[in-house]
Amino acid sequence: MSHSPVRALCEALIALPSVTPDDAGCQALIAQRLAPLGFVCESMDSGPVANLWARRGTEAPVLVFAGHTDVVPTGPLDDWTSPPFHPTERDGLLVGRGAADMKSSIAAFIVAAEEFIAARPRHRGSIALLITSDEEGPATEGTTHVCRRLRERGEALDYCIVGEPTSGQTLGDTIKNGRRGSMSGRLTVHGIQGHVAYPHLARNPIHAVAPALAELAGTHWDEGNAYFPPTTFQVSNMHAGTGAGNVIPGVAVLDFNVRFSTASTPQTLQARIAAILDRHGLDYGLDWTISGLPFLTPQGALCDALQQAIADETGVQAVLSTTGGTSDGRFIAQICPQVVEFGPINASIHQADEHIRLDTLDPLKNIYRRTLEHLLPDAS
Repeated sequence: MSHSPVRALCEALIALPSVTPDDAGCQALIAQRLAPLGFVCESMDSGPVANLWARRGTEAPVLVFAGHTDVVPTGPLDDWTSPPFHPTERDGLLVGRGAADMKSSIAAFIVAAEEFIAARPRHRGSIALLITSDEEGPATEGTTHVCRRLRERGEALDYCIVGEPTSGQTLGDTIKNGRRGSMSGRLTVHGIQGHVAYPHLARNPIHAVAPALAELAGTHWDEGNAYFPPTTFQVSNMHAGTGAGNVIPGVAVLDFNVRFSTASTPQTLQARIAAILDRHGLDYGLDWTISGLPFLTPQGALCDALQQAIADETGVQAVLSTTGGTSDGRFIAQICPQVVEFGPINASIHQADEHIRLDTLDPLKNIYRRTLEHLLPDAS
């Protein structure tokens, strides 16, 4: 029995064991499909990371489909009911590592472009694909590297759909039109080590930091806005002590994370946190890591086109959401004014027996094609 083009390509991609950052030949396969359509395919590799930038056309507007060929490790093979890199049909599902996150989206991108170009070879604007093998890893040599290269050569983007699995209960119910920023801090509080029986000769950093920590945990940082919840502060790790029960520690180290919206900036949040620590008179050091800035695409051309495409294909009225963690959309948003994430149902991602419903593959492709039809109609 012959399979649909989307399913066939999705299975071919799943069969390539592209555990991050190994692309395992996925991008070569993608380029082979795109080149006959008139795409100029460029490898923008960086270190061990394979990146592909493929573009058809030279005019604006530019609509980019973005995604990643790398997948997370399989975990214990005994937890899988079929080999993770052997795509398997079972009970209406296509099972395999990357089936939902996100080789199905990439296959749907490509077949949607094939169908769109066949029907509208003189479409306006440009179609592009930005594909990396570094999304599931450190994310330092992948999409961020390609975006830097594009910025350096003045290549402007207008719309971007990141094919992350955003759907919850049914295909098309959720579009991510933004993500919160993520900022982590490592707080080192210095005291004086000593014997617990002689606390007057020591200074306990745990005791010193506790009131400040209580204030940080109870602070209302902002109100959020129409698209984002308020900023949150969470301690993830705390370490102090030598392991002995009779020693006051000399140092306490805390790791914490701040998830923030466009209602606050990293600079204002860092200043407020430092002010609280200073007010409590701590002897401390504080190191910051910003892993992603928030981005937001308000209701507009891209959201409207994608919502209409979903409604036309499935009858589902998609809601806009900014919940969840970070994605490569945070990098693309630095060079593209309208970025959203949309893809298949996400219930099985990163799990053993990761899967996608077979009856959603063609509708997913059709949604991407309909979005192209809305945003890049025939040239007059």
